[in-house]
Order: sequence, then structure tokens, then C-alpha cells
Amino acid sequence: MTMTLAFDVYGTLVDPMGMSRLLAEDAGDKAEAVAALWREKQLEFSFRKGLMKVYEDFGVCTRQALRYAMAAHKLPLTEERENALMAAYLSLPAFDDSLPALESLKGQYPLFAFSNGSYPALEKVLGHNNLLDQFEGLVSVDDIKSFKPDPAVYTYARRVTGAWEKPLCLVSSNAWDVIGARASGLLAIWVKRDPDKVFEDWGIEPSAVISSLLELPSALRNLKS
Repeated sequence: MTMTLAFDVYGTLVDPMGMSRLLAEDAGDKAEAVAALWREKQLEFSFRKGLMKVYEDFGVCTRQALRYAMAAHKLPLTEERENALMAAYLSLPAFDDSLPALESLKGQYPLFAFSNGSYPALEKVLGHNNLLDQFEGLVSVDDIKSFKPDPAVYTYARRVTGAWEKPLCLVSSNAWDVIGARASGLLAIWVKRDPDKVFEDWGIEPSAVISSLLELPSALRNLKS
């Protein structure tokens, strides 16, 4: 029975911290701190909107988080600069292992991108990095107006990918995403890109832990054995 793979995008295939290079123009040596806070608040805002049932797409969360991060660091943000940074977010750089890993797996497993991002944003950022053609399809939470880690999102991913009677395995660098998938009955591989990252102790463990997407083929063989 062929396992289907669902790849998270932001933080797993493309690097949100890539924005720190552009933010250096605005924030100088605070650029990495601003980028990190931007990412933190982007996720927090999406979680809160999901719980509050006041869905706005991930781009809205991203824009609001940018405004917060800049204000928190007492940095000016004109409308023109905000729009420029938001446009640049659609061209985030891929991690070096993303394309080689997907190319090695294509044809062996059904591959899907599965994200909190909207379809236009996913098509843009994946296409920019030559990743889009590696996937059989995209799965966006925008279809059901909620966000990971809502269990309904993972159930929806099963339906869209056709993985009702066969295993669906999430591949994500976000521990909260892995926990959400596991709690919803999916397999989930944690890509521990940062060796200092700690997996939350909720009594829910990843199906496997890897430090690079290049380790996926071996990890998947062990999952199937």
C-alpha cells in the first residue's frame, strides 16, 4: 500500500527567515530578530483566528504580523515598504535540500504540498523555487477556512489526497504541526532543522525525526517496515 506524503511549506520547504536579508535595510543588526518575531506572530495570529472562527487567509496574518514586528522594534513601515516586503515573501528561498529530496521521491510516492498558505501564494513561492512541478497537487486550508492544527484540516487533507484507505504522512519542521497531525491519526515526520529545537512534551511523538529532507527516503523505508 503506497504511502502519500504531504509536505508543509513554510519552514519546511522554504525559509521564512530568508526575509532577514531584506529586513537588514530596515532593521540593521536587528533584522534576524524582526524576521523571527514576524514568523512567530504570523503563526500566533493564524492560531488565534482559527480558534476565534474569524478566518482571514494566511496573507492577512502575514501582513498583520509584519506590522506588529516592525512596531515592536520601533521601526518605521511605510505602505510602500510594507507592500514590497509582502511581495518579497512570495519569493522566499527554498532550503538547499528541498528540491533534491522531492526529486528523489517523485514517482515513488504521491507528493502533495499541504499548507496554511493560500493557493496563489503557494503557487508563487513553490514555482519561484522550481518546486511546484514536483507535486501531484496542493492542499490549502483556505478551502475550509481554518488553520492547522485544527483536526478538520488534517481530515480534509486525507480527503483531497485520496488517502482514506492508505497512510498519509505529514513532513514538517514545525513541531506543533507534527503534533496536530499525529493527534489526528496521521503519520508525521519532524524535520529538526535546528539541533537546539526542543519537541514539546505532550505525550505525542513524531513517527520519525530527521535533520534534513535528504534523510527522508531512509526514514520512510523504516516507517513501512
